[in-house]
Amino acid sequence: MTWLVTGGAGYIGAHVVRELVRAGHRVIVFDDLSTGRAERVPENVVTRLGNTTDTARLTEVMTEFEVTGVVNLAARKSVPESVAQPLWYYQQNVGGFAALLAAMAETGVQRLVQSSSAAIYGAAPGPALSEDDPVIPLSPYAQTKLIAEQMLADTAEALKLSYLALRYFNPVGAAEPVLAEVGGTNVMAVLFNAIDTGQTFQVTGDDFDTHDGSGIRDYIHILDLAEAHVAAVERVSTGQFRDVVNVGTGSGYTVFELLDAVRDVTGLPVPHEVVGRRPGDPAGAAAAVERSARVLGWHAQRDLRDMVDSAWRMWRAQHD
Repeated sequence: MTWLVTGGAGYIGAHVVRELVRAGHRVIVFDDLSTGRAERVPENVVTRLGNTTDTARLTEVMTEFEVTGVVNLAARKSVPESVAQPLWYYQQNVGGFAALLAAMAETGVQRLVQSSSAAIYGAAPGPALSEDDPVIPLSPYAQTKLIAEQMLADTAEALKLSYLALRYFNPVGAAEPVLAEVGGTNVMAVLFNAIDTGQTFQVTGDDFDTHDGSGIRDYIHILDLAEAHVAAVERVSTGQFRDVVNVGTGSGYTVFELLDAVRDVTGLPVPHEVVGRRPGDPAGAAAAVERSARVLGWHAQRDLRDMVDSAWRMWRAQHD
């Protein structure tokens, strides 16, 4: 079998590509390199340039390599950017997904692992978020991810798809420096930048209904997330299967617990201050992981300290 990984030169995509290759799968990367980096792709993996809004280009590549399945990670993913440019996000994420499904239909590709997001839960109450809980997306980005799930449900029978949509929680860390996420919006990057520069990290609220008052998030090591994709690829290859699955640890960590872990790993103080909650901020929640264990036969292996240690080593490799 040959798997086309769209967005395979991105932060998540490159880790997924490496784990798929390690598991013995043939992989072709499809990426426009607008945010991805070519050096992240292993030398023995072919890359084809293109945007997922281009059905003809996708069809050409799927035909050239006799693709039998797709792992779709290509999408715009910035919540603030989606608020500022909502139409563009619908064009790229929804239009791109429609173009991908059209290319799959044209070439007879019927296996798909789709990148979704826990962002679609929005303000849904915790403490654990189940795949059957109501979803309340709070941004155009989150809405595009939900629409993609709905498109899958609506087209699966007509296209004879076997698919899994994976709702990621908050990936952090990296396998090696070249694969690390570039940019300052990731929470680890913000924390490490505070350590290096003395800038103050803002804890938005200490009056939530959690054990220490700070908000809670479910972080997941990027290697655990990549391994979940391998499990999903193997699951959709065993027959016709259609489902939506959380990918998280099942253990929420508060902001203060995260700060403790960063201090423990780095041995350095983290300049921070508590400020008021942002409007509409929920306390947060962890992933319910029973379905991922049952469907994928997978669960996260790495804890918060592993994640911080990985992220810190990558940060130092890039900044020393």
